Amino acid sequence: MGRLPDGWFAGPPEITYDRDEILVVGTLPEPEGAKGGDAEAQAAARHARIEAFREETRQQRMHIADDAEDKFGRKVAWGAECGGDREIFTTLSIPVMTRLRMRERAVLDTLVEANVARSRSEALAWCVQLVREHEGDWIRQLRDALEHVDEARAAGPEPR
Repeated sequence: MGRLPDGWFAGPPEITYDRDEILVVGTLPEPEGAKGGDAEAQAAARHARIEAFREETRQQRMHIADDAEDKFGRKVAWGAECGGDREIFTTLSIPVMTRLRMRERAVLDTLVEANVARSRSEALAWCVQLVREHEGDWIRQLRDALEHVDEARAAGPEPR
């Protein structure tokens, strides 16, 4: 995204996307007041830095997002990271149509009954997050394989 002002982040932003959304997360420099203080003061200073960035850049971010949404046909979400603290300002929550059988619904209901989640939807999101955390290498291998499939398709003949 060459449209981002140079002074916004302390390096190139992390840009991730899927078929629905583009997420732009930039690293902000750690505030001077955060160094040397206790952990609570450091966290408060980092949070204040992120909130200040959010407010000060809101209009520009909205303009950039509008242009990117027109160009790419996806919503743009924003976030910032400072000293390891990460906050996402806006992001989509996409409803997912599922056809779960009784055994799968029982798992979700157990998570709700155990107060791990408030609803089946939240329980499903929790399960996805758990898989993402514990099966990261496997997911990465699948994504790498999909890249190779895309490369092979691009090198092949045009569809009729």
